[in-house]
Parts: sequence; structure tokens; C-alpha cells
Amino acid sequence: MQAVERQKPFIVALTLIVALVVAPVGAQTRISAPSNRYSTRDDVRLGQEAAREVERQLPLLRDELVQDYIERVGQRLVAAIPPEFQHPEFRYNFKVVNARDINAFALPGGPLYINRGVIEAARSEGEMAGVMAHEISHIALRHGTAQATKAQSAKFQLPAIAGAVLGAIIGGGLGDIIAGGTQTGLGLYFLKYSREYETQADVLGAQIMARAGYDPRDLANMFRTIERESGRGGPEWLSSHPNPGNRYERIEREAAMLRVSNPIRNAEEFERIKAHLITMGRAPSMAEIQRGGGRYPQDSGRPRAGRVEPPSSNYRTYTGGTLFSVSVPDNWRELSGNGAVIFAPDGAYGQVQGQFVFTHGVQIGTVRASSSDLRRATDEFIASLVQGNAYLTERSGYQRGYLSGREALRTRLSGQSYITGRTEVVDVYTALLNNGDLFYLITVAPDNDYSAFQTAFRNVLRSLRING
Repeated sequence: MQAVERQKPFIVALTLIVALVVAPVGAQTRISAPSNRYSTRDDVRLGQEAAREVERQLPLLRDELVQDYIERVGQRLVAAIPPEFQHPEFRYNFKVVNARDINAFALPGGPLYINRGVIEAARSEGEMAGVMAHEISHIALRHGTAQATKAQSAKFQLPAIAGAVLGAIIGGGLGDIIAGGTQTGLGLYFLKYSREYETQADVLGAQIMARAGYDPRDLANMFRTIERESGRGGPEWLSSHPNPGNRYERIEREAAMLRVSNPIRNAEEFERIKAHLITMGRAPSMAEIQRGGGRYPQDSGRPRAGRVEPPSSNYRTYTGGTLFSVSVPDNWRELSGNGAVIFAPDGAYGQVQGQFVFTHGVQIGTVRASSSDLRRATDEFIASLVQGNAYLTERSGYQRGYLSGREALRTRLSGQSYITGRTEVVDVYTALLNNGDLFYLITVAPDNDYSAFQTAFRNVLRSLRING
């Protein structure tokens, strides 16, 4: 279904553990964490602040199969962190950013984000795990706040460091997107890890891999994969993780001291995840995400006609200025524009022939009404809605009820969507505001998915609070 716009409506349309033996590693390189003026509690707080900004502006891949897989690999690596670098208050968690660039970044205290492009470029689970082990090492060695310690002066006190740490860890094009939401005057020298820290993360990453049962040489191989796959533009990940020199040889040398017999391969599961990602279509680039204002790319591709993730049972509250507030499933994206807001799950929205469309979700907005009579104002609105979505026809008369305590009307439209090829069920709720505008809430889902979305739609309606 196309989204609604005044006069010109939108068209809304645990892995089997492999037996392994790690050889004694007494000859491995000894690592000391750098000087740090901050407490581990500061790491946790700063990381959580930065994570909220990341997840506000970047599109996370809301796919249970991929998420469970990444989390299992990540927690296997976390369990292999040497005891001297274990911090009980840290909470490691792993999320996938739906971007095709080869990039990954870690935040103080545990949040770690890996781009979908890393999974797609890696030739094995070990190569992907190598990137994750490297990033985990930055967290465990507390490089974010250690770097802030080196950079800090009287001008840059702790409350302003969260954005700076975020920029320091992300860097490059990703940092450009996030920078708009941070308050920091730190210079460009703070946007990259030092080569010393990179060497530490390479070495500790290799050690973590071996302790977890992976071949640490896969970490070295991944750097070559990144360089090969990134083309002439240069690898995004390495822009914020500069080569300390002889990186490949240094990891290979460490790996020789970390012999692992029967290393983890999991080729079948890894290939299954990669094949699953292919079914999702092309992921946007970070440049496309940035042009789209951050989290939501302008060109998100066509909505998928296949299965869309059902609504989460966890809800978050959205406040539409002073006009209204509403609770929506926390796996639904917020897409704003043309005076309306749409909440939809991944795979259920995109661009078709220059029009933004969505196939599952809720749209909320207002339009100017030419009549103070609710029935007449709604008639006019429904007519404009059908004009922009010609496949829809009215399937029921008006039902009277209440929307946030005020008189409201409900009607149902339906028709075969040219996006999904299925019958689309569209329920429209309307109420008049004190200023004479017409407030509307629209729910959309294909008929064979409607039962899975019906409870969410009801919860959204119950939670709605209109103030105007």
C-alpha cells in the first residue's frame, strides 16, 4: 500500500560443539591493557549511550536466523577471552547492520555491530569470527576509553566523550552518519585507533580464536579477503582500523604459537546463512543510508514478497510531537515523511517505480478536512486513499467506535496487491481533531499474514493517545 499524503496519496502497499584440542600456549605474546583513567562502569555507560545512537540511525537486520547464529559465534568467542581481560560488568551482545559495506565496530562495555557485508564477503565462519574476535579484543582491552584517556583535556570532560568514543571506533563514512547526533569537538586524530591498539587487537584476537577452537590464521586471511573484496575504494573497516604494518605476518607468527587441532569449520551452517542473506535482496551501502538521512535508505529496494518477520511481543513508545503517542513492536522500523509516520518490519517496505510502499504495518498521520462532519471528512479521505491505491475497494461500511476516547469511524478496504500478489487487508480508523484536521490510523497486512499481525494492531490501537 502507498503511504497517504494530502492531495497526492502514497501507495502503501547452540551450534554443535566440535571436539578440539588447543596445544599449550605458554609462548604466546603477553599483552598489557593500556593506561585508562575511566572505570569499567564508565565503559558500560558510554557504550550504552553510543549504542542507542547507533540503533537510532542505522538499519539493523531483524532476522532471527541470522541473529541467533551471530550471537552463538560471538558468545563462543567471549567465553574464550583470557581471564585477565574478563570484566564481569561487561555485557557482550552482537547485532548485524543491514549494509553491504565490509565493516564492523565495537563499543565500550560490550555492544558489537557487524555489517551484513562482512558475512557475505567472508569465505568461512573462521574469517567472520576473526573480525568479531578482533572487535571483541578492542572491548576487552578497553581501547575506546583508553583512547579517550589519551585524547582528553580540560575541554573534553566525561559527559561529552560518548560521541567521541563512538566516532573513534566507527570512523569513516559510518562516523559521518552518526556524527550528526553527537556533541563533541574532538579532532580528526581521534577518529582512528592507534597502530599500537590495532596490533594488540590482532594478537589478542588470534589468541581468542585459538582458545575458542578456531584457526587464528583465518583472521590473517580475512584481512586479505577484505582488501580483495573492497576494490579500489579501499576497505571501510580498515579506515578506522589502520594497518600497523606487517599485519598478516604478525598474525601468522602468533598463530604458529597457537596450534589448534580439529579447528571449527561449520561450513554447512555458514553457507546456509549466506544463502539466506541472498534471499533478502541487495543490502544498501552506507552511502545510500547516509543519503537517506541515516537509518532508513531512500533506495531500499522492493519489499520482499516472501515471509516477513512477525511482530515482536516487546513494545517501544513513539511520541509524535505533542499530537500523539503510541506503542509499537520493537522490531518495526519508524519511517517518517509527508506529515505521516509508518511503522513496518524489515522486508515490508521499499521503493517501487519511485514510490515508497509498504506491505505490512501501521501508518499514522493527519490531513486537512473540508468538513467538520466526521463521516463526510472520512468519505473524502477514503476517496483519496483509493485514488492512490486503485487495486483497493471498500469491503465494509463504517463502524462507529472510539479512538483514544473520541468518536471514530472504521472501515475495511482490500484488493490484490501488485507488490505481493496477495489480497491486502487495509483497515482505516479516523477521528476529528480539535483544530478540524482528520486524524487517521491505517493497518496493513496480506490476508494470509493478517492473523499474525492482528494482536499487534490491536495493541497499537489500545496504546494510542491523541492530544490534539
